[in-house]
Amino acid sequence: MRIFDAHCDVLWRMWENREISFKDSEVLHVTWDGLKKSAAKVQCFAVYVPEKVRQESAFDVALEMIDLFYEEIINKFPNMKLVTTKKDIDELTEGQIGAILSLEGCDAIGTDMEKLRTLYRLGISSVGLTWNHANAVADGILEERGAGLSSFGKQVVKLNNDHFIWTDVSHLSVKGFWDVMDLAEYVIASHSNCKEICPNQRNLSDEQIQALIQKDAAIGVTFVPSFLTSDPQASIPDILRHVEHFCTLGAVNHIGFGSDFDGIDQTVKSLGRMEDYYHLINSLLKYYSETEVKGFLFDNFFKRFPK
Repeated sequence: MRIFDAHCDVLWRMWENREISFKDSEVLHVTWDGLKKSAAKVQCFAVYVPEKVRQESAFDVALEMIDLFYEEIINKFPNMKLVTTKKDIDELTEGQIGAILSLEGCDAIGTDMEKLRTLYRLGISSVGLTWNHANAVADGILEERGAGLSSFGKQVVKLNNDHFIWTDVSHLSVKGFWDVMDLAEYVIASHSNCKEICPNQRNLSDEQIQALIQKDAAIGVTFVPSFLTSDPQASIPDILRHVEHFCTLGAVNHIGFGSDFDGIDQTVKSLGRMEDYYHLINSLLKYYSETEVKGFLFDNFFKRFPK
């Protein structure tokens, strides 16, 4: 079964430690060898500029991560292919794996739309508006103010629409989420779980999930342990509980996975690296049809890719 994983933080890890090899590093959850073993077909690579970076340097750091993506991943592994359209994914041959560039938080662009257009030209196909805190676009989910989209943020969403770019609501404030529902044409939640199952602030309420369904969005169930359960150790049955809750709300054709591999220190039991995906697949097949599982793993994100 093909896998379309909607979020990982490999680029951040490689930027933090330039000695890491994407081929088979033991410190990475996602590697070239792991992608091959897992039957992955598309992996999204987030450009996440950490908060420790000063605002005036944020765009330069984003460019450094994109350069790492091309130099250390695309150029060194000929079967790793940048994909920016459905056609690109359809044309992947046996053994080739598609790579999508995404932006996690618009801190890197400040208030400069030229920088956003530059990132599109460099291959960015999905834009997460915030990380957990505030920027010029909107407030993140942990910002106490809880504001929605700024005037500039509304312009960003419109530009995403005009360029057939996903607007990603994961990490966004509640008010910002509803603003996006009003304005965006191509919406996803790349890595967010169900608040009804685990009351973490980063998770989605039932009302938000139903709005995403109405918007025909894909929703990536994530493997972040604290988004899955309040127990000390998360396990695959915890993931299944979130999948089932999404299904009870009518999201069976909208569910995907956004692992957040390499953005987490703790991992789900038996699902600590990309090559462990088969444990999850085997568990899913016990409860869902093959068609449904193929949808969860690949089809539901793929068919909503905007271009």
